[in-house]
Amino acid sequence: MKDGDPKDQTGKHPTPHLDELEDGPWPSFVTGLKRLRDEGSDGNQKMMNDLLGQLNHSYENRMGYWKGGTVSVFGYGGGIIPRFSEVADKFPESKEFHTLRVMPPAGYHYTTDILRKMCDIWEEHGSGLIAFHGQSGDIMFQGCTTENTQKAFDALNEIGFDLGGAGPALRTAMSCVGHARCEQSCYDEVRAHRTIINKLLDEMHRPALPYKFKFKFSGCANDCVNAIHRADFAVIGTWRDDIKIDQEKVKEHVAEKGRKYTIDTVVSMCPTRAISLNDDDTLEIDNKSCVRCMHCINVMTKALSPGDDRGVSVMIGGKRALKIGDLMGIMVVPFMKLETDEDFEKLEEFAENVVEFFADNALEHERIGETIDRIGLPAFLEAMEIEVDPNMVNHPRTSCYVRTDDFDDEAAKWFERKAHKAGLSVGADD
Repeated sequence: MKDGDPKDQTGKHPTPHLDELEDGPWPSFVTGLKRLRDEGSDGNQKMMNDLLGQLNHSYENRMGYWKGGTVSVFGYGGGIIPRFSEVADKFPESKEFHTLRVMPPAGYHYTTDILRKMCDIWEEHGSGLIAFHGQSGDIMFQGCTTENTQKAFDALNEIGFDLGGAGPALRTAMSCVGHARCEQSCYDEVRAHRTIINKLLDEMHRPALPYKFKFKFSGCANDCVNAIHRADFAVIGTWRDDIKIDQEKVKEHVAEKGRKYTIDTVVSMCPTRAISLNDDDTLEIDNKSCVRCMHCINVMTKALSPGDDRGVSVMIGGKRALKIGDLMGIMVVPFMKLETDEDFEKLEEFAENVVEFFADNALEHERIGETIDRIGLPAFLEAMEIEVDPNMVNHPRTSCYVRTDDFDDEAAKWFERKAHKAGLSVGADD
């Protein structure tokens, strides 16, 4: 089929290149687009037909034909991704294909009634194409004309939903399902999520930041929302006492799976070799060496579980490639309790300070991880009034931030200051 060939007898654009994507064992997005073209409402069918035609046209010529612009709703500076077609003369029904980014409920809790209402709204005002969820956590209502953007938002707002972030703004936050269903949860993820986003909502709706900023909340180090490497401000659940061990369940696990399996999948896989299996089929854990990676708990979920002294770690600066490549979050707060109202206020205040620092010090189109890389971690810690903590560093002798010859001396000074502040003499029992 040559470029520019007319529609077939049914009025559909031929899509030979897209048809290739439906081969093989995996589901294809092309099948979903064709279903909307064939089974959607009349207006949606036309829009999706021209969208498929334009996409096939792009595959033929190996070029993208979307350009940006400015589209918004009353009172909002962000939340809509404009898409205008550069080949509108060939595919007029998809000449405008904007996306509304909508904030989901924290923890992704929906009722079936709400989901049906969302679908009805988007069938009426948009293309019917919805993504649950985008990589930033948003509900992505994809495919809307400029004229219908305000109508769609008004309808969504009436059932309790708000636009998320787009552009140089605070982006829609993500939190795992957490303590609602997961036994590994170490704090109230949903409350932390809503507390911070409600406080900083103006940074999402009326953007005034140098570039985007993301919060993500994971209940444990399994990090189901990819916070550590995708969030500027990652809140990760953890604990600071010993892992809880049910030795009877350990013995049952060994009896069922065998000693070799247990050694191969648990003992040998511990990154710090903190676990040993005794001759009587009980486990022994050197908790001082444990880095809370969750692997042993994931394998032996009945026998092992997080400790009781739970809280969060805060990591700053995770992101995908931009100016200086991928970055993992930097451990800035090794442990913070998150139980009382005062605890949540402390986290909220810290979040505000970090966003304010980012707004004041980052260059245009620069993430906070890149700002820290540019000005240095000590400058960031000083601005945040955070005292350097040895627990920020996992392996001091392999860290480029710490000189190996004086780390032990500096760590000893830190512990001495900490003991003095607590009114204790160095070496005294806690």
